[in-house]
Parts: sequence; structure tokens; C-alpha cells
Amino acid sequence: MPVQRPTTDFDARYSSALRPRPGAAEATATPWPEAERRLRAAEIFWVSTVRPDGRPHVTPVIAAWHDGTLYFSTGPGEQKARNLARHAQCALTTGANALTEGLDLVVEGCAEQVTDPALLEEVIAAYEAKYGPHITSPEGTFHGIGDAFRDGGAVVFAVAPVTAYGFGRDQGVYTHTRWTFPAAAEAAGPES
Repeated sequence: MPVQRPTTDFDARYSSALRPRPGAAEATATPWPEAERRLRAAEIFWVSTVRPDGRPHVTPVIAAWHDGTLYFSTGPGEQKARNLARHAQCALTTGANALTEGLDLVVEGCAEQVTDPALLEEVIAAYEAKYGPHITSPEGTFHGIGDAFRDGGAVVFAVAPVTAYGFGRDQGVYTHTRWTFPAAAEAAGPES
């Protein structure tokens, strides 16, 4: 699938453009390639799903950005997997935990379970390139990421962005950027 390029919208209402300080850089939209670079580099993401009773469920995950899609995994019986089985729309969030620097990113889309063996191998390679070939199990032992995916001990979800947001706070300049992925939004349907 070809990687989509989104349309970019800068929202001056939530940016320093409304209140420029003398000598401060001008607030502008964050370019999508910069957002992609930060998605590739981010180590921790927070996935937000919806429980059957409508309450939110938010939990940290590791994720890999590969070919324009975010991939994350979980156990098949975990709350987020059960939530996604009912309602595939979710958001993954990452960023800095500082008031005056960084870029927070939110990726919204529909989570689809990866079942294609060839794609699964690509995702395993992306995970291992980013995090190394091992992760720690709850028992404190190490096992290969690929083994967990291959043996059914983990399910992998793909989230192609429908909409993404960037909230920048670098050098005293605050920015709010929205990226819209038209083909993904059409595929996601009217709920997106």
C-alpha cells in the first residue's frame, strides 16, 4: 500500500501566532516529515480505547511506525484487545512531558489486527530494529518479540492514521497542527 501524504492545517487559535512575543520565532505548522521522524523515534505510546460500558481505557504500549502505519501489540485477552474487538477506533499518543519543549503527537484511526504472515514478519523486523530482539515478560525472563507474535501469545494491531495532531512547544513557540489522511478517512467511514 502506498504511503499517504496528509493535508496539513495550522490552527492559529491554539498557537503562539495569536500572541507573538518580541524576538520569538513565528508559529507555523509542523511539517508531516518531522512528525513521522518523531513517531519513528518515540519509545512509549499511550493507546486509548473504549470499554463496553463507554468508559475510556488508556494504557502505555511500545509501537513501531512502519510504512505509514503505527503497529502495537497486546495479549489476546487484554482489556485493550477486547475493547478493540468491539470498537476499532482508537488513539495513540506520544510526546514530551515538558511545558516548554517538545512535540506531542496524537494518531487517531481504526485498529486492525494483523494476520498476514508476510506483513507480520515486516512488523517484527520493525520492532526488533527499534527495540532490540527481546522484551521482558512479566516473569522477568526474556523472549523474542517475533516468537510472541508468531506463537499467538500476542496480537498485533495496525493503526493507519485518519487524523493526527501535533502540539509543539519548542523555544517558547506553541503550535497546533492537524494532519488529515483523506483515503484513510474515507475507508474508516462516517464515524471517523
